[in-house]
Amino acid sequence: MRGQTAQQQPFEPQVGQAGKDVVWVPTPDVLVEKMLDLAQVTAKDFVMDLGSGDGRNIIAAAKRGARALGVEFNPEMVELSKRNAERAGVGGRARFVEGDMYEADVSKADVLALFLLPSNLERLTQKFLDMRPGTRIVDNTFAIPGWTPDVTEKIETDDCSTWCTALLWIVPAKVAGTWRSDQGDLTLTQKFQMVTGTVAQSDRDRAPLEDGRLRGDRITFTAAGAEYAGRVTADRIEGTVTSDGRERRWRARRLE
Repeated sequence: MRGQTAQQQPFEPQVGQAGKDVVWVPTPDVLVEKMLDLAQVTAKDFVMDLGSGDGRNIIAAAKRGARALGVEFNPEMVELSKRNAERAGVGGRARFVEGDMYEADVSKADVLALFLLPSNLERLTQKFLDMRPGTRIVDNTFAIPGWTPDVTEKIETDDCSTWCTALLWIVPAKVAGTWRSDQGDLTLTQKFQMVTGTVAQSDRDRAPLEDGRLRGDRITFTAAGAEYAGRVTADRIEGTVTSDGRERRWRARRLE
């Protein structure tokens, strides 16, 4: 009929369609669940996705009872995600906002569930490292450049033929610097979750750290045959040191 406006077709995303920073390719549902399993997502968590696409990571997290927020630049994708969340019955827990992932405030997130390219991840690395120690980051296939995953798992089933690798990082505490303890001053150098350095047993005798590692706010290392384990809280480390079969308390205070 003349003058009648054709009914607008609902938005349907196309695999490979261009976005502001990355093309859209959906993560297989089986890998979404694997990523959330690796991050041990529960109803206590606040989960975020940067570049959340059609909302599947956020909706899956909300189905586990988590509060979840997707940040997506494409407004049509945002509206699609909201509709998908309502259809899944999790509209009250899964929220979506239009925004730039590089500008998003992720400071309150317990988990980031992502599918981003290495170039995106590299730009976001400092934002990741400034998050609370113990925050879990999971990504589909692509590693954060220079940062070794804490866990990598690949799905070997017919349910997943492409994009089948999940990677987990746990944000480490910041420990680089000099620390004073009864066992001698520690000089620590940090690269992501890996820690190197020395323990000063005297003015002239410094023992190198071996197997130094952070997992969130937990630090472990060996020096001069002694095994150290502790928890980092701001400018303090408290834990135990085991040597010659004896375990005793160990404390350190940051000097610089």
